Amino acid sequence: MTLLGSHVGMSGKEMFLGSVKEAVSYGANTLMLYTGAPQNTRRKQIEELRIGEGWEYAAQHGVEEIVVHAPYIINLANTVKPETYELAVTFLEKELKRTAAMKSKVLILHPGSHVNAGAEAGIEQAIKGLNTVLDQNDDDVVIALETMAGKGSEIGRSFQEIRAIYDGVHKRERLRVCLDTCHLNDAGYDLVNRYEEVLREFDEIIGLDQIAVIHVNDSVNPLGSHKDRHANIGSGTIGYETLHRLVHDVRFQAVPKILETPWLCAEGEKKKTIPPYKEEIAWLKAANKGNQGSNGRRGI
Repeated sequence: MTLLGSHVGMSGKEMFLGSVKEAVSYGANTLMLYTGAPQNTRRKQIEELRIGEGWEYAAQHGVEEIVVHAPYIINLANTVKPETYELAVTFLEKELKRTAAMKSKVLILHPGSHVNAGAEAGIEQAIKGLNTVLDQNDDDVVIALETMAGKGSEIGRSFQEIRAIYDGVHKRERLRVCLDTCHLNDAGYDLVNRYEEVLREFDEIIGLDQIAVIHVNDSVNPLGSHKDRHANIGSGTIGYETLHRLVHDVRFQAVPKILETPWLCAEGEKKKTIPPYKEEIAWLKAANKGNQGSNGRRGI
């Protein structure tokens, strides 16, 4: 059975229980969440997250696996500001423990930005930070390095850069990869026309068995743009057919696939208030790729 879900929130009185309910309402059988706001370090105590109740509800509705995403403020690659690096190390340690408490096996992490110090310096600093964290952590949670679009001074824009991080980490068995389709496209990996070639290249450099999560996103921008702007399924330059192919690729059947597509506006409104995930999950789950509207897109 294909694992397909979306990013969901975790807030209010229900916390994780509410996260699972949201995912189930979309027809999802997996989900991704942040343990708190991705832009800051404020976090509720683990005891307040209603983890047990959430997993009880998950078991009743066929959700067996969740993934956690580390906050954006973690930048292990920063050599310019020591305080930023130290915060990243300290907070990544806490997020690993919170991920384990959430009963997730995977914590997704952006490799970081070198802040104009150069990719080599950024990679070395990220390796240093990962070694500091993992060498003193014995949880069974793996850190999945996300493939990045290459905007600004991001590292992780190529398979080779991610491999370089692997090669420097002492506990490399604790590393995995999160493939993001929008980021791959914007970094210059042509999934549309070279699907098998891109996966073969990844397999040769890192290994397909290292893929722990796939972010399923269309892209607003053309191949190699290094922009990183997600589009709804079938509305971007990657398109439904390629994303459907990836979702149903038997090699990734057991890999959680997570939608991070933009919310939509109600007719006549400018504010985005409508989650697209129920319709997009159903559309991607469809065995027949021809299940589309007259304009080639699903009707949302």
